[in-house]
Amino acid sequence: MKRTEMLTILLACFLSFSACDSGKDEPKPEEPAKEDPVAPLKIGYGLAIGNFTAEKLTYAKSVGVSYVEASGMSLFLDGNRNFKLSDEEIIKRLTEAKKAADAAGIKVWSVHMPYGQNIDLSIINEEDRQDVVDKHKKLIGFLKILEPQIILFHPSYYLGLNERDRRKSQLIKSATELDKAVQSINATMVLENMLGPELTASNGRERPLMRTVEETVEIFQRLPKTIYSAIDMNHIKNPENLIKAMGSRLKTVHIADGTGAAENHFFPCTGEGKNNWNAILAALEEVKYTGPFMYESAFEDEKDFATCYQSLYTNYINSK
Repeated sequence: MKRTEMLTILLACFLSFSACDSGKDEPKPEEPAKEDPVAPLKIGYGLAIGNFTAEKLTYAKSVGVSYVEASGMSLFLDGNRNFKLSDEEIIKRLTEAKKAADAAGIKVWSVHMPYGQNIDLSIINEEDRQDVVDKHKKLIGFLKILEPQIILFHPSYYLGLNERDRRKSQLIKSATELDKAVQSINATMVLENMLGPELTASNGRERPLMRTVEETVEIFQRLPKTIYSAIDMNHIKNPENLIKAMGSRLKTVHIADGTGAAENHFFPCTGEGKNNWNAILAALEEVKYTGPFMYESAFEDEKDFATCYQSLYTNYINSK
């Protein structure tokens, strides 16, 4: 082979190798970073009425809280159905609380009504039951000051053995009467599901009413259609099943993690509980829930509420 021919072949090989090699070394364009989907629900949390201060509520608003559930009604009404403050003092306290919320730009979404053995809507003695209803009615009249959208009740306290059916009937009578009082202040009445992994508790009593999906559905079929459901994610194993069973009757939630076996009220993003949050968020989406993501759980700082919900929602979207 002539020298010139060899040089031509070597040059062609060199050029070909360089072209291939340079193509491999070219950096690939970076893919744009994926943005977290915007979580659709507003944030809320339970706050004792005695802690409604301008400082606390202003801070909560600054870190993404839009709603509060006013709890701690035992400030006004004790477990023996006695009002602890005068009418004037109650009005003053509630007016100050509303003023603090308004100044912060936070709305009172709901009020958690007092509960206990002697203020139980399902109490069997008829005279006591009527007194329970009357005391709740009086408190509801004061609560109009807060302009709540929701008034939340427990359906019962612990029950004696073998009185469940009578308790259900008493609950329905009380709830039907109280519903009218709630509507009179332009609010909606809800009943919350209760913890009940087994029928009987360790103290020998029966667990409260609405302890299972089946019992909750049964009771709601007997209630006026104007009474809605509140679902506590800490009170039942697989709360997504109850969400779907309640459907359009779901009006508000309590957000906490748990095991379904105890009152854990874990913060959802600590990983301490056993709830399947992807399943819960899917169920909320399925029933078209639009109320607040209302925390009723342990927490360190109000700023964690929005961050946690955004994290749960992003994980849910990415799991689809």
